[in-house]
Amino acid sequence: MGRREFMVKSGFLCFFLFNLFSFAYCSVIYNITTTRAVSPEQTLNSPRQIFELGFFTPNNNSRNQYVGIWFKEVSPQTVIWVANRENPITSSSASLTIGSDGNLRLLDGQRNTIWSTNISSQSNSSIAVLSDDGNFILRNSITGDDLWESSQHPSDSLLPGTWLAYNETTGMRLTATSWRSNNDPSIGDFTAGVPPLTPPQAFVWKGSKPHWRSGPWAKTKFIGIPEMNADYKCGLTLIEGLQPGIAYLTVSVLRNCSYSMFVVSPAGVLRFLCWVKERGWYARWEAPVTPCEVYGACGPFGVCLRYAPNLTCRCLKGFVPKSDDEWRKGNWTGGCIRRTELSCGGNTSSVNAQGGKPDGFLKVGGLKLPDWHEYLKVFDENECHQHCLSNCSCSGYSYVNGIGCLFWTTNLLDMHELPFGGEDLNLRLALSELGESDQKTHIKIIVSVITVSSVILIGAMFCCFLRWRAKKRSKPKTNAPSDMSRENSQPIMWRSPLEDEDLIELPLFDFNNIMLATNNFDIENKLGQGGYGPVYRGTLDGKDVAVKRLSSSSSQGIGEFKNEMKLISKLQHRNLVRLLGCCIEREEKILVYEYMPNKSLDTYLFDTTRKAELDWTKRFNIIMGVARGLLYLHRDSCLRVIHRDLKVSNILLDEKMNPKISDFGVARIFEGTQDLGSTRNVVGTIGYMAPEYSFGGIFSEKSDVFGFGILILEIVSGRKTSSFQYDEQYMNLLSYAWQSWSESKGVRMIDEALMDSFSSTEVSRCVNIGLLCAQDHAADRPSMAAVVSMLSDEKTKLPEPNQPTFTFKSISTSNFQAQSNSTRSVNKVTESIIEPR
Repeated sequence: MGRREFMVKSGFLCFFLFNLFSFAYCSVIYNITTTRAVSPEQTLNSPRQIFELGFFTPNNNSRNQYVGIWFKEVSPQTVIWVANRENPITSSSASLTIGSDGNLRLLDGQRNTIWSTNISSQSNSSIAVLSDDGNFILRNSITGDDLWESSQHPSDSLLPGTWLAYNETTGMRLTATSWRSNNDPSIGDFTAGVPPLTPPQAFVWKGSKPHWRSGPWAKTKFIGIPEMNADYKCGLTLIEGLQPGIAYLTVSVLRNCSYSMFVVSPAGVLRFLCWVKERGWYARWEAPVTPCEVYGACGPFGVCLRYAPNLTCRCLKGFVPKSDDEWRKGNWTGGCIRRTELSCGGNTSSVNAQGGKPDGFLKVGGLKLPDWHEYLKVFDENECHQHCLSNCSCSGYSYVNGIGCLFWTTNLLDMHELPFGGEDLNLRLALSELGESDQKTHIKIIVSVITVSSVILIGAMFCCFLRWRAKKRSKPKTNAPSDMSRENSQPIMWRSPLEDEDLIELPLFDFNNIMLATNNFDIENKLGQGGYGPVYRGTLDGKDVAVKRLSSSSSQGIGEFKNEMKLISKLQHRNLVRLLGCCIEREEKILVYEYMPNKSLDTYLFDTTRKAELDWTKRFNIIMGVARGLLYLHRDSCLRVIHRDLKVSNILLDEKMNPKISDFGVARIFEGTQDLGSTRNVVGTIGYMAPEYSFGGIFSEKSDVFGFGILILEIVSGRKTSSFQYDEQYMNLLSYAWQSWSESKGVRMIDEALMDSFSSTEVSRCVNIGLLCAQDHAADRPSMAAVVSMLSDEKTKLPEPNQPTFTFKSISTSNFQAQSNSTRSVNKVTESIIEPR
């Protein structure tokens, strides 16, 4: 190749590359001026290239073009604002530019204006830019004043930031309007906004009619959205009082989300969306999602049962269906009417022919309060009550924290029961309706008090009798030798008084040797404390052992002691703790186990300084080991055993962090084809007990499966099932797990100590299995054989869990705290625990 030819080719290559880079540079611009427009081949980018503005088509087959804003890196394309919603462009030679009057103008191929900002103050120095918060701004480049913003004219989306909710003086209101369909950005049927009411509340309208309502704003929350003070924040905050007649709506930035926003869907659902790269968009909160949440579903004075499987309504106390025939057909919109007319009616006095007695009020709790409230500025609830009582048009009132007095003079419309929280509605009723209620209430109270007192008295007497009998049996006979010491390893035969035909053979240790081994039960050797009593470390025959000593104050007794001896002596599995022997001397009842150098699982899992030592591999191995141990108990051992108290503190760890199930004091044996057992004495630990066992005393293998499900969720999250009683965001562990499953297939639930190293597939699989094991109904839970199979085989497609029902605060805080860490007996009645029924 000659020098001349080389120079020609090099020059051509440089010219080609220059034009290529020039084209690439020109296709992305960062402002629009009177001399620089955006064409269909170009996009306007925000400074950090988070958002992009340009021409788009809603689907690949559409000839209609729109100018919109979307997230630059999100796929598929997510449009958050559209300029020409009602006037699509079909010409390929359109442009978005700034006209001579300083307005933004969208021009078609014939230079006709399709869309314009239409500001009145003209400027020949306007410039348009796109900010990193997604706001498209027309600005005076000389003064820096913002002339127009897309954030004041939203389409169907609200991005994080502060938005003007309403201005009563100017009449400006923030509204977001849905697309016609997912492929048509023209104005749809649904509009969301906050009208200027006192107190304000958010609405979604279908046309001009309400479709959904948030309930009034109470300083920190909308009282009709229970999620705002429970599982998670719904992402909205209303700010009032900065200026008279003006309110602002703040949209939150969601933690762990790359992007978040509110959207009104074409179907009228208001969604708070979160985007993460691994999953895409998903809803952190949405409404309405049930038929009950649709405005006025049950008509006047009707209350919707929000979590019924189908739309179900009931009338308020003192009301009956307006049309029985319509209600039988499932048409509830006619609502209810009063059964008994009020004494106070119209403008008359508050007394009439009903013996001159005034109306009264019935408190109905746990409601989303009805619409069309009126606000009264008073100082206390009594003033609110008196105002409503003296106003014959007042049908009810409510005194709400953060708001004050609300009362209603119209039909009570759009109410439904909330699963937690909710407000009290004081409903005005005729005295005859209240009298019947009060009389029944008094009778119920009297009967309840008598019943409870009788049960407590009988239970106390029975407990005293059992204690007396136990002490009598434990006293040595007068002709028995006083010294019961024997050789360390000498086997004994102990005949249970409950089962004469069943003999238990175990080495019997001398109490003096136990004392010596534990240094007289020195506190320094104490390993822990359970419902049975303290556990100490000791050394016998040169080997470390764990000595479990029955406490005199323990709720467990000789029955549990024998039960544990019998079971563990007959069960041998690598994931069950091994019993070495026992000591029965004087008043002492002691069990001697193999020593677990790493103690129990809770010493690591719930210790903020040590939990990181349990990496994901160790945690998954622990889950697998416990599952295999339970499968052995249920199906593979010589006995079919129901543990009944599976929990983190009863999982011991050996030197290699292998798990071993311990504490069989309250276990039960099933024989033959028996599948279910029942008891009046519910024993176990709150939070791990299955619903059918906790509330009905019914236990089976599936009871242990439920506890195993809770155990899995605790191991994944590193949080106690009891800790959520005090958590600001979640009601309990199951609620937290379900929310995590709905949002991220459980991955978000992972312990923060493991954020740098875990298998998202295994975590998601474990949360799935945990939720399946913790299903409300025993029949919906898998067997332990199925659980082991699901954990072992990653290719097996797992069934989807149902949302747990038992996620509500049904236990008082004080009771929960006192009972969460100890095994309890509800009725304090001793049971023949090892006797199968």
